[in-house]
Amino acid sequence: MDPSLRPARGATLNKESARFNLPERVADGDWLDEREALDDGPPPLRTTVTVEKPRTIITKNASPDVPFDRSINAYRGCEHGCIYCFARPTHAFHDLSPGLDFETRLFAKPDAPNLLRAELMKPGYSPRPIAMGTNTDPYQPIEAKWRITRSILEILAECDHPASITTKSDRVVRDIDLLAPMAAKGLTAVALSVTSLDPKVARTVEPRAPHPEKRLAAVKKLAEAGVPVFVSIAPVIPAITDHELEHLLERAAAAGARGASYIPVRLPYEVAPLFRAWLDEHFPERAGKVMSIIQQLRGGRDNDPDFYSRMRGQGPWADLLRTRFHRMCNRLGLNRERMELRTDLFRPPEGAQMRLL
Repeated sequence: MDPSLRPARGATLNKESARFNLPERVADGDWLDEREALDDGPPPLRTTVTVEKPRTIITKNASPDVPFDRSINAYRGCEHGCIYCFARPTHAFHDLSPGLDFETRLFAKPDAPNLLRAELMKPGYSPRPIAMGTNTDPYQPIEAKWRITRSILEILAECDHPASITTKSDRVVRDIDLLAPMAAKGLTAVALSVTSLDPKVARTVEPRAPHPEKRLAAVKKLAEAGVPVFVSIAPVIPAITDHELEHLLERAAAAGARGASYIPVRLPYEVAPLFRAWLDEHFPERAGKVMSIIQQLRGGRDNDPDFYSRMRGQGPWADLLRTRFHRMCNRLGLNRERMELRTDLFRPPEGAQMRLL
């Protein structure tokens, strides 16, 4: 392995986004740069967290191929470092690299709970399930200290507001005390993302996410607590993880998952060159094959941004994945019923004046 690579990080590059005409970052000349010159390789990158103060916290969405119209992201950037993360390009909006900056220079929104309470109290607010974990992981490592996700859940539980959670972390079981009562009312469901059961693959493709076995253990704990839980096999990477599809579904069903989903790997904007560089470093013997299949799935391109096809791909490889997935789900009894979260129980949060009734 290239000795210049950063230990336990996903991206091998830290270039700026060409879309925004930002200059490529050079060394700042601090003591870390001097240490790099003296040591055999660069030191581990430090994770930094900057407080972000948005004006609102609920993001509205009108995409016709996603099952939610609003979401909350407590953090920007994600320390899990998944090389394929489609959220990486958003770091360019802050003049930061979608590469290593995305996984080391994070933003937290500690005002999120207060902003959420204010938005839920607005006259005429109409409840719909709020999706958490749609952009960056709500249970990434910094949640252990900042606890913003938990504070958001506490408000949603207080108001009987529906919410869904997607995460790669077993840290979600910390909040079973909130999730189980919400689930009993039909207000929540959790999806655990498991990409590969191979520790070597998982270590490189999502270096700081918890071990796959820990995630499956979390599926079991959530299911035993009565929380509807699903497994998301996202993304499926051709010629690297696609052969695990059936086994992943078997393990999901055995752990108590009610259903599963999958998405072929997506490579929007700056993600494509980062992914190619990662392939060249970790899977050089099959990099060409992987990209060839991805382009077959994506109409001859590295990425297909079109609604619907972006989630499932197209062509023979997409058809094969779809057939394998549905046949295995039918065999295991997964996805037999559609999950609908209740909205009729919602009560606006109490303000300074208590409710009369």
